Amino acid sequence: MEERVVLLDQAGRAIGTETKATVHHAATPLHLAFSSYVVDAAGRVLITQRALDKPTWPGVWTNSCCGHPLPGEPVADAVRRRLVDELGIVADQVDLVLPEFRYRAEMPTGVVENELCPVYRVAWTGEPTPNPAEVASYRWADWPLDLPELSPWCVLQLTELRRLGPDPLTWPTANPADLPPAAQL
Repeated sequence: MEERVVLLDQAGRAIGTETKATVHHAATPLHLAFSSYVVDAAGRVLITQRALDKPTWPGVWTNSCCGHPLPGEPVADAVRRRLVDELGIVADQVDLVLPEFRYRAEMPTGVVENELCPVYRVAWTGEPTPNPAEVASYRWADWPLDLPELSPWCVLQLTELRRLGPDPLTWPTANPADLPPAAQL
């Protein structure tokens, strides 16, 4: 079964689906995604290095986990699903922090990411068990993150997350009504 992503119009309404394998190219349509930041009890943030054979941004360090909700899947459920798939993390608490984050980034190869990408904080403490097909490496980093060579979406998100306050554990949760219409399930 092919994984499908939700295509969006400029207002964030669902207008169809496309297979994940074919959606990312030089003219990638706007689609629904998510990013998550796993934060431990000490306020450290889990960062991951994308697997070296990923089609987009291979080997790049980024936030804890990102992905695409399946058609009809609530975004918070997609966060939980991908955390298990990528890092072996079973998350109880998934909090929306940036409901309207959007970005467009182009790789040197010409492949484009074009996403409405709500951002979530996940409170969890432990050591992940990364899936090597998804994650090449990981590390816990002190906040605020000050690392060279992060993914373009992570760099943009960090600017917005810093505005939420100095402690990731106390970032205010956002109103789910502020999510794009396609994410309000």
